[in-house]
Amino acid sequence: MASSRYTHAIVCRIPLSFRTRGEIDLEEAKREHEAYVNLLRELGLDVIELPPDENFPECTFVEDTAVVCNGIALITRPGQPNRTNETENIRTVFKKELDIPIVEIADPNAKLDGGDVLFTGKEFFVGLSPWTNEAGAKAVAAAFPEYPCVPIKVTEQQHLKYYISVAGPDLLCVSSTKESQEILRRIEREATFSYQTLTLSEASAANVLNVNGTLIHRAVQDCPISSAVIADKIDVPRQTLQFSQLGKYSTGLTACSVLLRRTKYIRNL
Repeated sequence: MASSRYTHAIVCRIPLSFRTRGEIDLEEAKREHEAYVNLLRELGLDVIELPPDENFPECTFVEDTAVVCNGIALITRPGQPNRTNETENIRTVFKKELDIPIVEIADPNAKLDGGDVLFTGKEFFVGLSPWTNEAGAKAVAAAFPEYPCVPIKVTEQQHLKYYISVAGPDLLCVSSTKESQEILRRIEREATFSYQTLTLSEASAANVLNVNGTLIHRAVQDCPISSAVIADKIDVPRQTLQFSQLGKYSTGLTACSVLLRRTKYIRNL
């Protein structure tokens, strides 16, 4: 849905157990998340906030639990076994609050994290990473057969969208690191369509979020060089967010929301 207008965002507040992920300023992380949610609302989205779940320290990173396209939600099967049950809450939201059709993954051997699923608006690229396997990529292809779906090997210890993301229609954002450039070459070899690229020097700057024509990227405090390049090269509305704490243990800005377009009225519950 890179080129469509979103109507809703699903987010999840930060649990206290997030401290167990490593060295992190929990209060600063909460401030970053609050600013993130407020910005989504300012951009016109109806934001559904899930409560924090202390049993799942990484529950804030809801991107990994679902892939939504053309009014259908594919419930993922997170690659880390301790995250599997995170999908229950978002499944409930789709069923009871949004009335969106759900697709479940039938293959018990499949692994799929949403952070490995890159949708350009024309085709899917699915990163084969420590969290996503070939069976997971096949599940994406089966759920959305109207689009080409290409598995892309990610040999590094990050999700695909850490290295490359969608900055706008037919525009991919990538960092200048060796890892990102190699993944970009793999995508260019396999892509059905052609894309322009915006190359940034800081690795964490490559993950951006495009919401209804506004490009959200890391603030100058986090990525000073890349922030200046984006301001110079991109002639669209822009917003910046500090993400220093949440960015330590996530794909990046895309990780904290599931964005979707909903066209039907909510049924009476």
